[in-house]
Amino acid sequence: MRHPILEEDLKQIVAAALPWKEFQSATVLISGAGGFLPAYMVETLLYLNEVRNLNCTVLGLVRNQAKAWKRFSAYSQRTDLKFIEQDVSETIRCSEKVDFIIHAASPASPKYFGVDPIGTIEANISGARNLLKLAEKNPVRGFLFFSSGEVYGQVAAANVFIRETDYGYLDPTQVRSCYAEGKRAAETLCVSYHHQKQIPCKIARPFHTYGPGMALDDGRVFADFVADIVAGRNIVMKSDGSAVRAFCYLADATIGFFTVLLKGTSGQAYNVGNDSAESSVLNLAQTLVRLFPEKGLQVVKTSAPSPKEYLQSPLARNCPNIAKLRGLGWKPETSIEDGFRRAIKFYAS
Repeated sequence: MRHPILEEDLKQIVAAALPWKEFQSATVLISGAGGFLPAYMVETLLYLNEVRNLNCTVLGLVRNQAKAWKRFSAYSQRTDLKFIEQDVSETIRCSEKVDFIIHAASPASPKYFGVDPIGTIEANISGARNLLKLAEKNPVRGFLFFSSGEVYGQVAAANVFIRETDYGYLDPTQVRSCYAEGKRAAETLCVSYHHQKQIPCKIARPFHTYGPGMALDDGRVFADFVADIVAGRNIVMKSDGSAVRAFCYLADATIGFFTVLLKGTSGQAYNVGNDSAESSVLNLAQTLVRLFPEKGLQVVKTSAPSPKEYLQSPLARNCPNIAKLRGLGWKPETSIEDGFRRAIKFYAS
């Protein structure tokens, strides 16, 4: 049985004015299917089968099938969800006809960039190459690559809201660049396959997405804050909290991802974020404490350093211009207060 918060989110997602019939009797392969962002796309497609009778099949490419089934335990008796257990960095072992491919397999937390930079960059570059080769063989009707807002690097301060054409400094000799450089290279690979092989590749660049299903121990500050509120702990700041980010609720972002896949122009990238939900890290912490006054929590500042393996971003601000995706009819609707309230209630119940 689904959690009520998840059920409400899925109803909101499928109510979006998108050409969902494109998935009628289609097979959709999703790499990293058990991950935070792609898992909601899996849930959406399975929910569409229930309410729209689309007869869509989801092939989840995962590294650990047992872990994936644990994430999707509510669907253990379903025949429209199957898993392929392998590393996306290896040649894809898929004999089924695939209509859509979504490549979302990649570590996404700075907690992992310092521990496994090779795995991080390989999942993006080699993974993209392997899935693009699979797309070439089929051929597919749609290919979506999950990139990141980190591809922009350190853009000029004058670029208040980052457009898809704004790029700044990124040092490739820094270990933390394994993620952003991997995403950049994979984007170029996707565009190259579109140009030379006519693969209908679209690119989504998510910005600081949160919501039900995110790992509360993955090291990102907003996940740490949610974990603190759920556990009834004071929020301990390990920085001055001045970094500014735009936070996008997962249901809004999921509609954005499907919008890029179904309505986006091949060979192009689209920011997916909430430009009206911008906040400093400190203000976010204070907001979450205010949302649950009955817990009597506080925001506490400390000089304790972040864990050694957590490689912090050098960006003081990272907020998207989403005019391009708005032009396709998408807009985020969930405020920081409503979104984090929903996320916390999901974990607290």
